[in-house]
Amino acid sequence: MSEAADIRFKVMPGGQLAGRLRVPGDKSISHRSIMLGSLAEGRTVVTGFLEGEDSLATLSAFRAMGVQISGPDGGKVQIEGVGLHGLQAPAAELNLGNSGTSMRLMSGLLAGQSFSSTLVGDASLSGRPMKRVVGPLVSMGAHIETTAAWTAPLQIHGASTLTGIEYNMPVASAQVKSSLLLAGLYARGQTCVSEPAPTRDHTERMLTGMGYPVQRDGNRVCIEGGHRLRGINIDVPADISSAAFFLVGATIAPGSDLTLLHVGMNPTRTGIIDILQQMGADIRVLNERDVGGEPVADLRVQSAPLKGIDIPPQLVPLAIDEFPVIFVAAACAEGRTLLTGAEELRVKESDRIQVMADGLQTLGIDAQPTPDGMVIEGGVPGGGCVGSHGDHRIAMAFSMAALRAQGEIEISDCANVNTSFPGFVEQASKAGLQIKATRE
Repeated sequence: MSEAADIRFKVMPGGQLAGRLRVPGDKSISHRSIMLGSLAEGRTVVTGFLEGEDSLATLSAFRAMGVQISGPDGGKVQIEGVGLHGLQAPAAELNLGNSGTSMRLMSGLLAGQSFSSTLVGDASLSGRPMKRVVGPLVSMGAHIETTAAWTAPLQIHGASTLTGIEYNMPVASAQVKSSLLLAGLYARGQTCVSEPAPTRDHTERMLTGMGYPVQRDGNRVCIEGGHRLRGINIDVPADISSAAFFLVGATIAPGSDLTLLHVGMNPTRTGIIDILQQMGADIRVLNERDVGGEPVADLRVQSAPLKGIDIPPQLVPLAIDEFPVIFVAAACAEGRTLLTGAEELRVKESDRIQVMADGLQTLGIDAQPTPDGMVIEGGVPGGGCVGSHGDHRIAMAFSMAALRAQGEIEISDCANVNTSFPGFVEQASKAGLQIKATRE
């Protein structure tokens, strides 16, 4: 899905972030709007849709299964839902590019179809573990083949009769939970998932908004097969995971005063704000409101000195995608920051613990990786060349580090930034980051 040529970011040191900015739409909600809108009866109209490669991969997959989808046009998408049993067999493999969310959620959704399908992805996605999704789906009666290493391609054989299960997740994962709930739409009886810690609940919220009954009791969520979804209007808020880079950038760059508009404030996603505030960040939540069942607010962030902390374990699942840029905040803080309980970071688009540690060390920061986290002694980053390993969040995190660096930072392999944040370089430049992208 990404460009064949290497795109490199070159970021000059110093500067500040200021003004008002709306980052692209929430990726998690964009994925789910296509999936559930396709399975609904009637029309679903989505505004604020993220036109990044990951979300577009999901959109293309459902078009390939016979769903009429117009757009995206300026973030607007119109989906003519076919109902729970209206998808058609795709004529070819469904290529999901770099999107782990697409592959894991769709494996559950497709497990209950009457036809067979094959899910493939790029080299990065093809190396990511799928056992934790495939295992419980098989226990529901799904017939799914993987490689010997439990990786893609996933061959999902249709006409399986699914039965609801009671599943206690060993590791908190919204993707696993959502995959099982989507399979549960097609299962006989009740499917219940219990999680060891709260994870993002966009699937449950959207199912409820579309009229599908969902039972929630603490950390346990249940659905029963056989009900219907109805098309609705969905206004996708700005993605807090994308806003996170600017929250950190404005915090560490002296003189910054930046307001981020219409940011999704789902309580299962706001760990980044809690962690930064505990470190001393000046972040104010303004104009709180509810849009289509999702809480939204504007965030004003001004520069502030940070101190190292032991990151509370209960906040880790609520900020799992934001840790690359949290590591940058820790690198600029006074004192030590300790992260534990985040082994999940090792199986993202890259091994985010090792890759971030390597990059921070290149910039002169004492960053020691551990099996489930990192120990960072704050300081002043220097300049240097770091590799993103094709990981969009790594590339954007190191871009923000330049705001406090003593020299230019060059980041390689940045094409995948378009998976989640198309227009990042332009928006960051507008806000004050001295960044240029070059094609090698």
